[in-house]
Amino acid sequence: MEVAPGVHAYIQPDGSWMINNTGVVVGSDDTLLLVDTTSTEARNRALLASVTSVCPAAPSYVINTHHHGDHTFGNWLVPPSTVIVGHEACREEVLAAGLLAAQVLTGPDYGHIEVRPPSLTYSTSLTLHLGTRVVELHHPGPAHTRGDTVAWLPAERVLFTGDLVFAGGQPFLAEGSIHGYLSALEFLRSFDADVVVPGHGPLLRGPEIARVLDDLVAYTTYLSELATSGHASGKTPMEAVREAGESRFSSWQESERLVGNLHRAYHELDGKPLSERLELPRVWMDMMELHGGPIACHA
Repeated sequence: MEVAPGVHAYIQPDGSWMINNTGVVVGSDDTLLLVDTTSTEARNRALLASVTSVCPAAPSYVINTHHHGDHTFGNWLVPPSTVIVGHEACREEVLAAGLLAAQVLTGPDYGHIEVRPPSLTYSTSLTLHLGTRVVELHHPGPAHTRGDTVAWLPAERVLFTGDLVFAGGQPFLAEGSIHGYLSALEFLRSFDADVVVPGHGPLLRGPEIARVLDDLVAYTTYLSELATSGHASGKTPMEAVREAGESRFSSWQESERLVGNLHRAYHELDGKPLSERLELPRVWMDMMELHGGPIACHA
């Protein structure tokens, strides 16, 4: 859907595991930029076919908002001349993760997928000029992952957030930072955007933006309080979740992420550095237990 002249959001319902949103930006000189790719070969080919109806040119740039496979597995399908852009930590994590997501979130036919990391990286901010159209890339610090990027179009007041915003779903912070995520949410608020394209879930406009950001702050505050009390009393993340019971966030999609996020919060409370990775297989097993079985992926 066109959210501003020459700026499009590619929204994939229902926004659950590996079903993400992407963006298309056409410059005044017909330069084409994509914000993220998607997960399976079929979904990526459908995305690229849809893009040709907007602009027949090959993409000059693909921005990866972070390293997860639902945002990067289609990088290999764009021409070799296309520049893949991401934060320096995004490149590191793409290479480290490989195709692991397709092995963990089984169910879909991923088709043929390859690892293609960003070839152009930045540390804090980077501005791209598509003719007279400006696209600013900003790193909010570790939040959803170590290498998050937001893409901001200041003239159009459109913000592509990647997975800093899950609209209707619990955020996934096991590979990021709880404290950093709260800071990132305030960073997003500072743009005062007219349109927000979240990494997953429906497009946000006007007052919906503040409401969703407020909800995500409330969720993260609840998570931090639960982690602090559970950690102080010696409970495991799973024990803390079980004893807490239902909350107003339990009805959000992917509620199993709560225990995964608690693992990250405990890691921070233990004073461990972000560079010391969580034992993700253990985190995933706890998430499956809370979910009540294997976690479905319908990509």
